[in-house]
Amino acid sequence: MSSRNRFSEILRILTSPQSALPGSFAAAILIGTILLWLPWCHVSGHVGLVDALFTATSAVCITGLTVVDTGTDFTFMGQVVILVLIQMGGLGIMTLAAIAAQMTGRRMSLTSQAVVADSIFQQDVASEFRSVFRSILTITFVTEGVGSILLFVYFSTRMDPDTAVFSAVFHSISAFCNAGFSIYRNNLMEFRGDEGVLIVVMALIVLGGLGYVVLHELLIFARDVALRRRGLHTKRFSLHTRLVLTISAILVAGGAAALFCFGLSPAELYWPDRIFHSLFQSVTARTAGFNTVDIGRIPSASLFVLIMLMFVGGSPGSCAGGVKTTALAIWLARLNASVRGRKEVRLLDRRVPDDLLQRAELLLGLAVFWNIVGILVMLTTQAHLSVSALDLIFEQVSAFGTVGLSTGLSADLSTSGKLWLCATMFVGRLGPMTVAVWVFSKDVTHVSYPKGTVMIG
Repeated sequence: MSSRNRFSEILRILTSPQSALPGSFAAAILIGTILLWLPWCHVSGHVGLVDALFTATSAVCITGLTVVDTGTDFTFMGQVVILVLIQMGGLGIMTLAAIAAQMTGRRMSLTSQAVVADSIFQQDVASEFRSVFRSILTITFVTEGVGSILLFVYFSTRMDPDTAVFSAVFHSISAFCNAGFSIYRNNLMEFRGDEGVLIVVMALIVLGGLGYVVLHELLIFARDVALRRRGLHTKRFSLHTRLVLTISAILVAGGAAALFCFGLSPAELYWPDRIFHSLFQSVTARTAGFNTVDIGRIPSASLFVLIMLMFVGGSPGSCAGGVKTTALAIWLARLNASVRGRKEVRLLDRRVPDDLLQRAELLLGLAVFWNIVGILVMLTTQAHLSVSALDLIFEQVSAFGTVGLSTGLSADLSTSGKLWLCATMFVGRLGPMTVAVWVFSKDVTHVSYPKGTVMIG
């Protein structure tokens, strides 16, 4: 390819409608990097340019991985900038997807429409964008507001009112947006004995990871239940909502049970503590990134359980990352149908369309490929660290799932390692399918090749 054709291809990618979403996130990361690198946003000598880029990327991509301490290395102004970036990242993925959905009617390809629609809605919302946008804002700010009030009640007993207000707002937004950022050095480990704080945080994480569609249907269901005495009947949940709620419950309960069996850190001496913190870590591994235990001290089996939870992540249209609960459910249903010799793939008494099966398989394939490459990159560039391969795999999947959990090696990563994780957080936040549609042009061919057979298995 000549340099002129290469330039034209790059220009096509940057100016296409599909660039609206990744372009907006990239612009937010760039602005955030510049702001965090300014002298009044960080303690002098503690934050370099790469550190500012890593923090901005982690905040916008609502990951929570940090290479410097948020509470001590950034000033109050820097922490406010991080909080704004988190809110933009959490709210932006939903609102920008809605804006992109409005554009799909005329300018985006069918493949692009499918990718954008799956990221937030099950139907075209172009005709009702204003009401949808208003609903998204209402759900987000009301949930974060209630969370802030509840956290303030608990924090006010530990600190002065001004600090308690900022801490409550910061952690409420961070939890609902599934960011995992904390202004405390040991994340939430100092609140291990305060179940009230941790329950509020868990509730915000779960709500933020369900997705707008599910939250909207839950609100309608609650309203109908409240008005049932007047003769109104509850509306049945959609397949999407039933699937999300079912898979989410299975993952949280199954993850908690596995962590309880394999064990956490030595600090959990009693069964009630072990049960509670196993549940908390199972919830937060779904892309939130808060921790009440020392992740670097938990057994390898428990680390592997967290890796699997982080890879799956939350649900479509939410603040969560990962390959999403629905993609996992569709893949398992496809596997079950293949093993049983059925042509139809069934899911909760419904037939799954072929195009949905193909997109789910493509998403999982791209996710696995990116993480395999990422693990090789981390093993190669971070060979100087005296850590196990499992720790580096954990860091890679945590970045891809936009989780933010770490075994403690983030600050020791080389520049190349930090830059790679920045790219991984970006891909994980947008989704590998969105990035693939953005980068690669559709290959249209009218040539039909003869069939070929190979041995498999």
